[in-house]
Amino acid sequence: MEYVVNALGKKLPKFIEGYGEVKPYIGDFKEEVNPTGRIHGPLKSYSVKSQDKLLKTIKEAIEKVGLKDGMTVSFHHHLRGGDYVLNMVMNEIAALGIKDIKVFSSSLTGAHEPLLEHVKSGVVSGICTSGLRGALGKETSINNVVGKPIVFRSHGGRARAIESGDEKIDVAFIAAPACDNQGNMNGREGKSSFGAMGYAMVDAQYADKVVAITDNLVAYPLYPASINQTLVDCVVVVDEIGDPSKISTGATRLTKSPTELLIAEYAAEVLKASGLVKEGFSFQAGSGGASLAVARFLREYMLENNIVGSFASGGITSTLVDFLEEGLFKTLLDTQTFDAAAAGSMKRNPNHIEMSASMYANPHNKGCVAHQLDIMMLSATEIDVNFNVNVLTGSTGLIMGAIGGHPDTAAGAKLTVAVAPLIRKRIPIIVDNVTTVITPGDNIDVVVTERGVAVNPKRKDLLEKLKETKLPLIDIEELKNLAESFTGNPEKVEFSDEIVGVVEYRDGTVIDLVYKVK
Repeated sequence: MEYVVNALGKKLPKFIEGYGEVKPYIGDFKEEVNPTGRIHGPLKSYSVKSQDKLLKTIKEAIEKVGLKDGMTVSFHHHLRGGDYVLNMVMNEIAALGIKDIKVFSSSLTGAHEPLLEHVKSGVVSGICTSGLRGALGKETSINNVVGKPIVFRSHGGRARAIESGDEKIDVAFIAAPACDNQGNMNGREGKSSFGAMGYAMVDAQYADKVVAITDNLVAYPLYPASINQTLVDCVVVVDEIGDPSKISTGATRLTKSPTELLIAEYAAEVLKASGLVKEGFSFQAGSGGASLAVARFLREYMLENNIVGSFASGGITSTLVDFLEEGLFKTLLDTQTFDAAAAGSMKRNPNHIEMSASMYANPHNKGCVAHQLDIMMLSATEIDVNFNVNVLTGSTGLIMGAIGGHPDTAAGAKLTVAVAPLIRKRIPIIVDNVTTVITPGDNIDVVVTERGVAVNPKRKDLLEKLKETKLPLIDIEELKNLAESFTGNPEKVEFSDEIVGVVEYRDGTVIDLVYKVK
């Protein structure tokens, strides 16, 4: 077998069965990976006078769009842990005897564990996703249940793959909280409202066929429409598309943890000292406890200094809505809304703006929002001494997380800060080498833990600024040693040479592989 070595020193087969030719990761913004040619497009279609797109059942819709063995179906996960649509559709596909389907979802959560039975029965023969949790992640890691590698992409990388034609969607099934009989839809209205439809917007634009599934049929024409009728083939009304109470599933809680609060306080000091928190700055933070606490400290600083930011972006939480409504940011740019309060903001705040996943994070268009960020706050499952970050696999080697927009925003922001506790459940978070590289260390500027703050050596300018603060600065190797002094040297997970996952970087190159756990 022939191999290539990528820019991180990862040895990769030149060809992977079930995936194809491997293009090794070479670094960010390189001429060698700049795209050429034209973007992909869907099939031509037509409409007729007094056309009625309403169908009675999902089964009827599957038959209407001509879904066949070997095709690719797409889904979006804006309902997160409360999504019903993927399971409903896959059950109907199975009942119709259709096999060898590739499931191309923006992410897969614990709600999608029934997909495992469709994998085992041969209905599903391929998966592309940003993340994988629960039994499906475990079965993939231990038993390679799909039989060929699952392809993991960031949100920006997924949009790029669709637009470039690397992935062709035959049928997109879209959960629509509000929809009319011609397929105009949005996510901000109805009993299942979830806010922005950023992932589905790309799927609808490029899929050959589009099926809207709604539990809230409204009078024509629905306005405003996140996705409009020119892209939609048929509409199906069901009792429920999901449970919106499970969108946040605890992720957007306000922390009371002393450890997380201390991490947040240190991180906020880093932001202030950087000089980037000034009039017109842009900001993004994750939905975890520490990130939300950083936002609280940031709010106090902005109020004290009369600072108004330009925009906050990404997955929008109620915390960021508070910033908007207090006048601390002029605009929110939203691709995925993280809680019900934030979803409600889209209806009342015209400056809470919905954006597609391509506009958010695709590096191969004429200007993505991630490249306009001043500050990005990121969480981490593991961080290594080279500042590489893992958010996909656990210390056990099992797939249990999601890439999300992690590498997209880290590459685009002027300052990227990763926050994590030094130890989590008696397991060190700072390690020699992360299990899986998701975001390369070149794009991580600072690592903040409750025991100290490590600055990437390439950011000498930032280190000099932080030396003027009272922050506990520490070398990242020392952080690793400190963690191990509490936990001991963790046992190394053993892997076989069987590849169960291919991790693409946002530009379509391969940054790492996930191997089967022994």
